[in-house]
Amino acid sequence: MASNPRGSSHWHLLQSAVLLSLSLVKSDVSCYQYKVGDLDAWGVPVSTSEQVYDKWSSYHNFTIGDSLLFLYPPSEDSLIQVTEEAYNSCNLKDPILTLNDGNSLFNITSLGAFFFTSGVAGHCEKSQKIRIAVGNVSASGYSPSPSSSQSYPTVFGSIPQAPSASSSPLSLSEQSFPVAAAVAVGFTAYAMVRGLF
Repeated sequence: MASNPRGSSHWHLLQSAVLLSLSLVKSDVSCYQYKVGDLDAWGVPVSTSEQVYDKWSSYHNFTIGDSLLFLYPPSEDSLIQVTEEAYNSCNLKDPILTLNDGNSLFNITSLGAFFFTSGVAGHCEKSQKIRIAVGNVSASGYSPSPSSSQSYPTVFGSIPQAPSASSSPLSLSEQSFPVAAAVAVGFTAYAMVRGLF
């Protein structure tokens, strides 16, 4: 009669090693929905807090998969996505995207800088505009790569691409350590079950 390998202590050791390996190879995937301006929502800033959107944006670290929620009274305001040049000059003509439902959601689907302002004349000049930086974008501005310059990211943008290894804050050796540790634990468990140790 053959022995049941699942009843042996080696089988339990192998199960434990596999679970440990899987726990070492985890991905930290977190996407957030940010309410632009927090309690202030989206509107013309009061004179005492003209830079509210610049400050708000600088306190957040946006990543692909996050979304921005702009709340405003639809009868009084709107939201447009514009180019950097239009953002700097408060030019409301030819926006990339226009949203006016009062509950506007913008999904971040790529790295780069995104520029938004109110679609109501005069509001941009009163600092109702925001620049969102995703990834390693310089403070002075953003120049899209040739491949992304043909179209602008919008609410229903393209499928998100994973950031390149060069844009990651971790070096390749730091990223591969959990994988190497998981492989080592798995091999050790296999060797113990097979009686190689």
